[in-house]
Amino acid sequence: MSGATNECVLLIECQPDDAQLITNALSNYVQGAFAVESIIKLSDGLERIAKGGVRAVIVDIEKSNGRSVATIERLLTAAPHLPILILSAIENESVARQAVERGAHDYLLKSNFDNFRLRRAVRAMIEHRAADEQVCLYQQCAELALLCTGDAVVISDSSERVTHLNSAAELITGWSQKEAQGQPLSKIFGIVDGETRKVQTGEPRPTSEANRNISRTSSGSLLRRDGVELNIKNCTAHIRDRDGNISGMVAVFHDLGAARVKTLELSHQAQHDFLTGLPNRSLVNDRITQAISFARRYRKQLAVMFVDLDLFKRINDSLGHRRRGPITPRGGQPYRGLRAPFRYRGTPRR
Repeated sequence: MSGATNECVLLIECQPDDAQLITNALSNYVQGAFAVESIIKLSDGLERIAKGGVRAVIVDIEKSNGRSVATIERLLTAAPHLPILILSAIENESVARQAVERGAHDYLLKSNFDNFRLRRAVRAMIEHRAADEQVCLYQQCAELALLCTGDAVVISDSSERVTHLNSAAELITGWSQKEAQGQPLSKIFGIVDGETRKVQTGEPRPTSEANRNISRTSSGSLLRRDGVELNIKNCTAHIRDRDGNISGMVAVFHDLGAARVKTLELSHQAQHDFLTGLPNRSLVNDRITQAISFARRYRKQLAVMFVDLDLFKRINDSLGHRRRGPITPRGGQPYRGLRAPFRYRGTPRR
């Protein structure tokens, strides 16, 4: 074994002369040399793959005697996303093609073997794997974004058939992802026209070349699956392929009614006591400030009455929560039930 590094090209070759030839072809290269690890047995190769750091595998099936397909399957089971290059004699070319059909990246005939072709094939499959990993990463990021966003998202194809709904869209539309798959977009994302009362999709109209990637934002009434209309705000845009042709649509929307209810709920929680539901100190100070300004502006009189309860904290601690015992004044006997002393501190009006 030679040149062990964290990232390498693993060579499984039982012929020492061929292994040395391939290693020299990949290692002794000024522009982009590879670190090659040469292994004779397949079992040792599987152990090396399990340790990680292998970026590609080269397998010589010339001496496999019909076992090459099983060898490839074992390699694919150990590392299903690892690119594999097959080296084969011309009489085993059909077997090499079968290996490619089973999942190997490509094959080279040893009769047409040269250093340039070998280096190019190894470089191509490593770059192809890196591109696949980048696409997979982007796809995972997109799936997580759809899952974590609070807005509803509906995606359709070029035939206006639904391909994806996130969990927020399932709640708003009343359709599950499985049920909505393949359904017409107008059936899942149907916008009710305010005048004609007809259902239409929120798909944007085809745009000119200058603003082809601009999304459209609008408000309307969404017809839910159970027939209830919801006021929504939606943003729609076309999905285009590399040639600029429309291949689908993305609609992002949220329920305006639910958003308003949530806003009012948060506002109420910020200005009212959680236990009693009465206005808290912040709201009282705001209302008193407004009343004082109003009285000064219109030259009115303002009266504020303050009511205090003696020992209210003791009553609140015993009756407002789980009661653990009788109320006991300082240095006195415990009160019976609600018979705590009450004293009005203000001056009674005559």
